[in-house]
Amino acid sequence: MVISPLVTAILAALSCIAIVAIAEWLHAARTHRVAKLAFGATGRPAAWARLVPLIRVTTMGLIAWGLAILFCEPPRVADVQPSPEASKHVLVCLDSSPSMFLEDAGLRQPDNNELQQRMVRGGEVIQAVLDRLDGENTRITVFGVYTKAVPIVEETFDKAVVQNLFDGLPVYTAFAPGPTQLSSTISDAIEYARRWPDGSALLLVVSDGDSTDKTPIRAVPKAIADTLVIGLGQTSQATTIAGHASRQDAESLRALASQLRGTYFDANIRHLPSELLSRLSIIQPRVADGVGLREAAVVAVCFGATLLSILLPTLSLLGAPRRESAAVHSMQSPLAAHSGELV
Repeated sequence: MVISPLVTAILAALSCIAIVAIAEWLHAARTHRVAKLAFGATGRPAAWARLVPLIRVTTMGLIAWGLAILFCEPPRVADVQPSPEASKHVLVCLDSSPSMFLEDAGLRQPDNNELQQRMVRGGEVIQAVLDRLDGENTRITVFGVYTKAVPIVEETFDKAVVQNLFDGLPVYTAFAPGPTQLSSTISDAIEYARRWPDGSALLLVVSDGDSTDKTPIRAVPKAIADTLVIGLGQTSQATTIAGHASRQDAESLRALASQLRGTYFDANIRHLPSELLSRLSIIQPRVADGVGLREAAVVAVCFGATLLSILLPTLSLLGAPRRESAAVHSMQSPLAAHSGELV
């Protein structure tokens, strides 16, 4: 016969309550004889202090219940089954030009004092978005944009597949070499979103803005509800590649975000702030269906231990009645002075 963790925890709590209650009864019987020495003529503590035995019994029961749950109930990871019909989409336009593989992004690594590739840094920033996606109802599509727009991943729920694209994989080798056509290729890529329901998609543009393409963005599909343009690479210092100086063109990316009705963020050394992510409706984190046993157990243990830890100092300061405490103090003062004279 297998006993559930909840039943085990209840039995542990009841056993602990019984043991502590017996200990409190024995303690009360032993201290009754010296009560007048501690609390004066009445022999009774402050009114609130009379509830301390009950508080101790209850808190010990809570702690025992919580610890039993944490011991018997293993942590569980939800096994999310993707829905056949996605209700949300993320479209990533990933700048796949060679300049994205320059190492001038992020903070210097403490072990080798080197900077990161722009692409790798982009992966770190994108991870904050991937972590907030609802894997059950959201599909991710990635387009590489360089000399043309090429679909790399189409409507996947596997976040690891997307993250692998940012691990320094030389995706530019799949394109014909040439100048980066950023605006034109993004216009082509977002046409993919026209197949999705209105307001169901988030557009992410990950780029350093190193492009001379000034082609206006065509009409943005109604499916795209939010747009975030993520800038990578240093803005103040350029790095030479293929005979020209490359740096993050913040002004071009800001203008691109304006055309896409979105927000530009320089993520070269900063992560996406929570305030910005909270405004993106497509990646709002789901609210938990309820508090699980382990969460309730943690609350019970923390609450019980905290309450138990403050009882002793509170009793020392406020446990005696005020009148009796003042009387005892006034009696002790002359005695202490007389003892000083004798010394």
